[in-house]
Amino acid sequence: TYARWMIPAIFAYGLLQCHVRFLQTQNIVFPVMASAGAAAAFHLLVCWLLVYVAGMGSKGAALSNAISYWVYVIVLAVYVRVSGSCKETWTGFSTEAFRDVLSFFRLAVPSALMVCLEMWSFELIVLLSGLLPNPKLETSVLSISLNTAAFVWMIPFGLGSAISTRVSNELGAGRPDAARLAVRVVVFLAMAEGLVMGLVLICIRYVWGHAYSDVEEVVTYVAWMMLIISVSNFFDGIQCVLSGGG
Repeated sequence: TYARWMIPAIFAYGLLQCHVRFLQTQNIVFPVMASAGAAAAFHLLVCWLLVYVAGMGSKGAALSNAISYWVYVIVLAVYVRVSGSCKETWTGFSTEAFRDVLSFFRLAVPSALMVCLEMWSFELIVLLSGLLPNPKLETSVLSISLNTAAFVWMIPFGLGSAISTRVSNELGAGRPDAARLAVRVVVFLAMAEGLVMGLVLICIRYVWGHAYSDVEEVVTYVAWMMLIISVSNFFDGIQCVLSGGG
């Protein structure tokens, strides 16, 4: 049921990525960040209204995600349409958009499959955890651990997106040395962020589990998993920015 009510979000997310990439390639990032913050605040209100006031439960949570994504898309579309910074780059839709579309699909299809396999692997791990000796405990801890890992991964993901745009712009301008320097800087930032975030996770490992559960066994297990997450986040952050730089 939740997945069916999330279907409208798929179309919004596709349009959203087009707008985000269009702005990122021009080094226009603040409007993206501001509209994301506004959409997140709007999502909290809509989610509360649909889940608790309207009594829709999980269906309301899914629908609120879809609505928030569409709001995000509309805000960015309006910005692109009325902003002076996009007047020279966006002159309206034309048939030029279909030029070299086959070449685009040759890259897009394998890339989409790669992302799907990555996301499906995480979901498969959660499903397989139900086959372990204590499925209730293992599934709870794994869900908390994956949410935590995804939460701390957002920082290197942002750095990876930034360096991807920067390297593309520098290479397009014929400045390979500047591109290499940018990659070195972002790798250093990723390593520093990984160390700091790892220390934070280690320091709060006995507290973090209480945000999800009051069961002491779950909290203790999560504290042990936080040590693994702190190490994996360090190396995953480096991998993430190198993928963006590549």
